[in-house]
Amino acid sequence: MEPAQPADRVPLDATPPGGQPPVRPDAGQTPPDGPPALVEPPVPVADAGERQAPPPGREKARSERSPKDMVLSLLILLVPIALLIAFYRGFLGGDSPVTVDPAPALEQARSANVFPVAQPTGLGDDWRTVNARFQTVADGATLRIGYVTPEGRGAQLVESNVPAEKLLPAELSDGQPQGPVDLPDGLSWQRYTARGNEQALVLLEPNRTVIVVGDAGETELRRLATSLR
Repeated sequence: MEPAQPADRVPLDATPPGGQPPVRPDAGQTPPDGPPALVEPPVPVADAGERQAPPPGREKARSERSPKDMVLSLLILLVPIALLIAFYRGFLGGDSPVTVDPAPALEQARSANVFPVAQPTGLGDDWRTVNARFQTVADGATLRIGYVTPEGRGAQLVESNVPAEKLLPAELSDGQPQGPVDLPDGLSWQRYTARGNEQALVLLEPNRTVIVVGDAGETELRRLATSLR
């Protein structure tokens, strides 16, 4: 029998279970051969809630923009627009209405020979013709000539052989007769109310009805009515 050994004695060969080779006590303390491994330091991760501060120069540029700078920028944009509008109005006549030649419509009305056609004469260049049309319908035919008056108002000449009881409600809406008008041509013109702020002068004849209507003043309407020849 072997003599008893002290309790604190560590066996030289520690035999692990399972038949594995013995492990020396100082086996884990021996550094491996070769150069030591390089260990990179951990990269600090920025907090997700933190934002990178903008460069000081950019923040300074924003703070230096004053209301005066914004007004100047706006003026730079508005000046070319104002020049374009002035050129359009002054040289291209942008505010002037588009005029037409009434001669073709008058010729069509005369060729149809359904009623006597009266033509305005001597009105002057400040009476601008903006539309002219001759149209045949089931109840007759109608000639319309529209004007912009010297005062910038609207006036329309209507000549038609459509029965007056149909023509007047269609042209004047709820227009009502207001009495005779004394015109120098000696014809029996009647003053009528019309739609909105318009007024009308009406000439009723057996084979035609003539209407001068618009928002122009009565003086200009009378001038158009007496110009018919």
